[in-house]
Amino acid sequence: MKKIKMTTTENKTFEEGFEEYVLDMKSRNLRDGTIRHYEQSIKQIYKRIPPQTPIENLTSKTVPEFIVKLRDDPKLNDVSMGTYARDLKTLMRFFMRCGYLEHFEIKIPKADKEPIETYTDDELQKLLIKPDLRKCTFANYRSWVIICLILSTGIRQNSIINLKCKDIDFDNRMLYVNVTKNRKPLIIPLNEDMIKILKEYFQYRKAEADDWLFCNIYGKKLVKSTIYHGLFDYCHFRGVGKTGVHRFRHTFAKKWIIMGGSVVTLQKVLGHSSLAITENYINMLVSDLKKDLDEVNIIRSLKPTHLTMKKKH
Repeated sequence: MKKIKMTTTENKTFEEGFEEYVLDMKSRNLRDGTIRHYEQSIKQIYKRIPPQTPIENLTSKTVPEFIVKLRDDPKLNDVSMGTYARDLKTLMRFFMRCGYLEHFEIKIPKADKEPIETYTDDELQKLLIKPDLRKCTFANYRSWVIICLILSTGIRQNSIINLKCKDIDFDNRMLYVNVTKNRKPLIIPLNEDMIKILKEYFQYRKAEADDWLFCNIYGKKLVKSTIYHGLFDYCHFRGVGKTGVHRFRHTFAKKWIIMGGSVVTLQKVLGHSSLAITENYINMLVSDLKKDLDEVNIIRSLKPTHLTMKKKH
C-alpha cells in the first residue's frame, strides 16, 4: 500500500493554507459573495507570492514588499491595492491562528480615501420623474420603482433581488428584508410616498404573494447584471450619465444626514453591524437628532412631478 505523505506545518504551502482558509469560511457559513471575493483576490496575490511558497517563509516584510509590487502595476488603483493588501493580511493572521506562523505585527499604509460619489439634487429631480406607463417599457418602470425604493430605504442590491411581494406590509407600512449582508433580517418603515408608488406597481405587476417583487419580463428572479443595465438605460434615458445601485444607496445616506436624520437610526436602516461603520461610511458624525424615517423623505423633499395630481373637471 502506498504511504500517504502528510502535510506538516513545516512544508505547508501558501496555496494549501488558502484552501484551508476557504474551508474555514465555509464552516463559518460566510456568504458565497465573501468567499468569491477571496477566490478572486488570491489570483492577484499569487502573481506576487507564488502559490507554492512555504507559509513559514512569510515574514513581517511580506505585506510591505507585496504593496511595492502592486504599485508597479499601472492598472491597479489605490482602492484595489488596499483591498489586496488587507486580504493578504487576513490570510496571514489566519495562518498565525493555525500556528503556521509566529505572531508578529502587520502594518498596512493608510491610503487616501476617495470621496463617495452621490447624485446631485438636479440629477435626482430628473431621475424621480415618473415614466409614462402608456409609453415606457416594463424595465424602465421597474428601474424607476427600484430607484425610489433605494432612496426611501437605502436597501442593498442583493436584498432587492431577493424581495418577494409578500415582504411589503401595506397595512403597517413596513418592508421586511429577509436577505441581508450580515444575515440579520431588517424591518424598515416605508414612507407614505413609497407606499403609493408600490401600490401602483402592484397593480401593474399583478403578482402573487410568493412572486419576486422585481422580476424580468418572464416573471423570473433578477440577477445583478439585469438591475445594473436596467438602471444604466434608465439613467441615460433621463440624461444622467452616472449610474449604479451603490451610488443611490450612498445618496440615501448622505441626504439622510443632511436632512437631519439620526446616525443611530441610519445604522439600523443600512444594516451596519456597528455605528463606527456607519460613521466611516458617511464620513461625518451627527448625534442627538430625532427625525423619523417618514420625515426624512427624499422623494417628497425634491417634489417630483409625479406627486402632483391634476384635478379632473
